[in-house]
Amino acid sequence: MTKSIDLQVTPGHLIRRAQQIAVAVFAEQLASADITPVQFAILNALLESPGIDQVSLAKRVAFDPATSGSVIGRLEAKGWVMRQADPADRRRKLLVVTPAGVQALAAIQSDVAQVQEKILSPLTAAEQKQFVQLLARLVQGHQAG
Repeated sequence: MTKSIDLQVTPGHLIRRAQQIAVAVFAEQLASADITPVQFAILNALLESPGIDQVSLAKRVAFDPATSGSVIGRLEAKGWVMRQADPADRRRKLLVVTPAGVQALAAIQSDVAQVQEKILSPLTAAEQKQFVQLLARLVQGHQAG
């Protein structure tokens, strides 16, 4: 007879639950800001790399291009992102955060920082540092492979 797997000790299940918790905390903290974690990641990446193309942006934030395309469309509709034709190749669109997008990001900076604190709050300061370091190593190890 096959025994069930104890999900409470499996990394995949725990990572999925942690992701659900992170999204829920973000949604609660930023309910009035009308922004999702994915939208925030894209806006933040665009702020760091203005004029990046959609495919490069998708790689940078680890989203598939189709998903990032629909998110970019919603950010455009809000007036936070603008597509511009690449002067070297008019078919290629470059993305920039608009002044309204910069203002929206500035308005939520402290809330986003509070989200990170809330997510890690069950851990001690030392555990928080170690947890983030281990997560970063886990992600980097799988990206290299």
